[in-house]
Amino acid sequence: MKSYQLIRFSVEDRVATLVLKRPPVNVMNMEMMEEIVDALSSICKEENLHALVIRAEGKAFSAGVAVEDHMGDKTEPMIHLFHKMFHRLIEVPCPTIAVVEGAAIGGGCELATFCDLVIATDQAKFGQPEINLALFPPVSVVAFPWLTGLNRTMELLLTGETISAGKAYEWGLVNRVVSPEDLEATVGQLLDNLRGKSALALRLTRKAVREAMASSFASAIGKVEQIYLRELVYSDDAQEGLHSFLEKRPPVWKNC
Repeated sequence: MKSYQLIRFSVEDRVATLVLKRPPVNVMNMEMMEEIVDALSSICKEENLHALVIRAEGKAFSAGVAVEDHMGDKTEPMIHLFHKMFHRLIEVPCPTIAVVEGAAIGGGCELATFCDLVIATDQAKFGQPEINLALFPPVSVVAFPWLTGLNRTMELLLTGETISAGKAYEWGLVNRVVSPEDLEATVGQLLDNLRGKSALALRLTRKAVREAMASSFASAIGKVEQIYLRELVYSDDAQEGLHSFLEKRPPVWKNC
């Protein structure tokens, strides 16, 4: 398989594994996202895969997208590249499984919860804190109402609060919560289950479910992206939120 700098990617025994490896907390910069897109693209035509597992090295699944890539000339290329990852995830022909240890925050939360199945340890955390920077997470704006309903989506996105794996399970963002000691056995059992199924049936079942979502996702993410890029990210408050984060100071909102 192709070698990457910021991820590890392999295919073995009908399972593809993509590991984020940008310590300490796997903040996704544009180079990392390009590698993820490339890796996902490489298996989009593979018909005999039974699963894609996405996990991470280190103390967090991912703390999100690099704040500096939200600014200046990087903003629009970054958001297009970020969304390209999710289009590729829809195109992957096999079930996708996120294995979450530690925090999945911001873009990391979006990446994990967009997978078909999410297994998390009881120490994992999930959150979309973008509102604290006067931003919103476009993928979660589109996907979370499918996963957890309108009211819970609004609570997560408007408060920016981080929730436990247990609450994420209750709210439908996570499939299973296990102890760290039981994580590998749980993942192994799930993969054994999927390997026992017809790859064709897995692929077409997933395709059928995702097709229902894909058309609305493609349409909605384009509209949400335009609100994000044309109305929000270059606003005074969003720029203040980004700069205050990088400068490690409280934001001073113009529209408070």
